[in-house]
Amino acid sequence: MKKIWVWSITAALAGFLFGFDTVVISGADKKLQALWESSDVFHGVVVVGMALWGTVVGALFGGIPTNKIGRKKTLIWIGIFYTVSALGSAFANDPITFAVFRFLGGLGVGASTIAAPAYISEIAPAKDRGKLVGLYQFNIVFGILIAFFSNYLLNGIGENAWRWMVGVEAIPAALYTVFALTVPKSPRWLLTKFRNDEAKKVLKIINPELNPEKLMLEIKEEMENTIPHETIFIKKYRFPLILAFCVAFFNQLSGINAFLYYAPRIMTEAGLAESSALLSSIGIGVTNMLFTLLGIYLIDRVGRKQLMYVGSFGYIVSLSLVACAFFLDWEGMAMPIFLFLFIAAHAIGQGTVIWVFISEIFPNHLRGSGQSFGSSVHWILAAVVPSLIPVLFATIGPGVVFSFFAFMMVLQLLFVFFIMPETKGVPLEELSKILIKHNSEDEKKI
Repeated sequence: MKKIWVWSITAALAGFLFGFDTVVISGADKKLQALWESSDVFHGVVVVGMALWGTVVGALFGGIPTNKIGRKKTLIWIGIFYTVSALGSAFANDPITFAVFRFLGGLGVGASTIAAPAYISEIAPAKDRGKLVGLYQFNIVFGILIAFFSNYLLNGIGENAWRWMVGVEAIPAALYTVFALTVPKSPRWLLTKFRNDEAKKVLKIINPELNPEKLMLEIKEEMENTIPHETIFIKKYRFPLILAFCVAFFNQLSGINAFLYYAPRIMTEAGLAESSALLSSIGIGVTNMLFTLLGIYLIDRVGRKQLMYVGSFGYIVSLSLVACAFFLDWEGMAMPIFLFLFIAAHAIGQGTVIWVFISEIFPNHLRGSGQSFGSSVHWILAAVVPSLIPVLFATIGPGVVFSFFAFMMVLQLLFVFFIMPETKGVPLEELSKILIKHNSEDEKKI
């Protein structure tokens, strides 16, 4: 079990680089715009936004290498992309070059949301799968905190501080790449490629008590019931596809990125401009990390659905209070309290569950494609929703916007109650059979 923890932590470090890479640009943001005299649109879309579009592309196509060359090799390439991106960004002398290297980092972020959770779910025992895959989310949150801290420490070292801010990521990225070389290949991926002898060796290391022949028979049976070159978009896999879409959809329709990206703007509108920067970075980061740890502790004890219930109710209460604060002009410390309640609800619910759940619900040979679909829905909405916030705030007002987010979380609660299955402790192959059977039974009812 010790080795599984080491390998899971190693794969989850891709999440640390994800969090670090996403946030580190915040420290260099204003300096870069002044240095290259960029317009607001060019700076937002190209200099800062290019990494996000790289993430979308990485999520859309990351399933291809994850399935073709395997989870391990994809994780190694992700580390290489992060390293090259950090060094290239640090030495860039013009905005286009900078944007190209930031795009490479974005590709690494998008692909990591596919390969890392898929790898961990495939080496983890069913009883511990939730917390082990949850390490990926914890590392994202931890990476965000370290990026804020790194930016703070490097801010005063001179006019080239921005180069150090974006370049320092090369150190953990290079270390991660070396560590990724030491993990074994996913045994389930090896079995889908009929590399049975290699898979047996890994399975014996992972769990000497596990019967590799039994697992091989189960995967062989799964593969025999597939159509050559089938995809996740055929009727057979409609139910897991719906589940992945809904979890990713509701994750972003909670307004989480609106909060994270526009916390200072929200605080300003609530009359708390002076403390907004501190609250939106350190305060949010600490709250996020503490409740993510709590979620990881609980996910294999109480299950995915229970955490989603807690998160959904927390969302509805906090978002409703935020909306009321804008409608009724509440000022003072009310808004920060509501904001922290919202972050806590997200961290213990959707934040902990999303990558675990999506990594569980697709069969072995299509897990990379399923992860890619769920991640793509997540990242496309992560790009679209925040980009609409300034316009929506100016036209219909923040009160209406947060009322809409609260309503969407009522719909999430209904989704969890009526549709979402509990996956806690169920072996991946058995879970695949259950979800396909559920889809067949629904078709018979129709």
